[in-house]
Amino acid sequence: MTLRTAIDARTLAWLLAALSLMLLLGRVSPAAAQGQSAGSGGEGATSMDQIDMANPAPGQALGSPPAAPAERSPFVDDSRISAQLRTFYFNRENFNDTRNEAWAIGGSVSYLSGYLADRFRVGAVVYTSQPLYAPDDRDGTLLLKPGQEGYTVLGQLYGEYRFTDRIFAAIGRKAYETPYINTFDVRMTPKTFEGVTAYGTAGGKNGAPAWKFGGGYLSKIKELNSDEFVWMSRDAGAAVDRGVFLGGANYAQKDFSLGAINYYSDDIINIFYTEAKATLSLASGSKVKLAAQFTDQRSTGDNLLMGQSFSTNQWGIKGEFGLSAAQLTVGFTDTASGADIQSPWSGHPGYTMAQVQNFNRAGESALILKVAYDLARQWREGASAYALLVHGSGRNAPAYNEDEFDLNLQWAYKTGNLRGLSFRLRYAVVMQRGGGDPSLNDFRFIVNYDFPRP
Repeated sequence: MTLRTAIDARTLAWLLAALSLMLLLGRVSPAAAQGQSAGSGGEGATSMDQIDMANPAPGQALGSPPAAPAERSPFVDDSRISAQLRTFYFNRENFNDTRNEAWAIGGSVSYLSGYLADRFRVGAVVYTSQPLYAPDDRDGTLLLKPGQEGYTVLGQLYGEYRFTDRIFAAIGRKAYETPYINTFDVRMTPKTFEGVTAYGTAGGKNGAPAWKFGGGYLSKIKELNSDEFVWMSRDAGAAVDRGVFLGGANYAQKDFSLGAINYYSDDIINIFYTEAKATLSLASGSKVKLAAQFTDQRSTGDNLLMGQSFSTNQWGIKGEFGLSAAQLTVGFTDTASGADIQSPWSGHPGYTMAQVQNFNRAGESALILKVAYDLARQWREGASAYALLVHGSGRNAPAYNEDEFDLNLQWAYKTGNLRGLSFRLRYAVVMQRGGGDPSLNDFRFIVNYDFPRP
């Protein structure tokens, strides 16, 4: 029996019902369940209240400076070197019976200096991905370069200037986390960008509103499975050299936040995104998290992205409710009929984005139901699971509507000699309604090891 025939719609419904029952019968604290949220949208997405343009080097420090050196040099003594080992197995059976499959190993080594004269520091990250199993006829996993080839790349190399303790500027190759430009770290190596930016925070003390803000110009991007930086416009699909201007801010006070950001690429596209979140406390002591988002996209200048003028938008709403057993999430998105929502430089931030599909095609509406819980009491600390179902509708022939069901199980060591080691098992099935009702099956297994401090 193949993966394609193993799970049908009825089985998926029973699996989701069974997981929901487990959640209701469990004894997981609301705080633990909150950790299962997928952020703004799906895997790799970044919401406005999570924007991070500073994005320090990942992982744990491999070494520490002397406690009290005789002659201290902060640029050297405050430096950090960190590393992560990653192995990733990917197997996808497509609608047309083709298959993408590979098993890769690699990771990253990062360096972040201390500040020189309390003002300037440098950072660098080297990434690598090498094949362990990579059949030539199953290319396309994005774990490796086209042709199932390994690669190594200096994905980050930047200088950062500190104007104040809360305002910074950077130049060079760097990682950024915003809704439509982010690392989208869902394969072996993340997306990184080349450009000039400024960012910072304000307020947030003694109950005052907290602000995050940032902007700049990004000229080039390194894709998930690439060792080269290319112009942002060419990565989007236009045969010209153009970068992207971006700027945005997020306001937060107590249980409310509101943010907006704009991305402009001359002759390519303008993307405006805004999102609001609020947390309501119920009489029972539980909390309900509500969120709403809106995206507006349109062509600019000479309309070089699609060869013609276009405009479209998408709106979405989401609610998260933490029970004593778990966290339940319900969300809805609706895309205008003008054009598909474009996500050329990152994962899509829509609330119904799932493991495989974005559910952001022209005229498409989607409803998501997600249940998640922490397995600390049922199994062990650091283990968690979730299941979600997305139902798409609104598409007209010759296009077909789709449903997607995802299962996720992960386990991370929090303490002890194996601290920094994590395992993640992911499975998704996408079921097309029409055209013979084919399905797509997507299986992933990921192991990460962030080297702990000695």
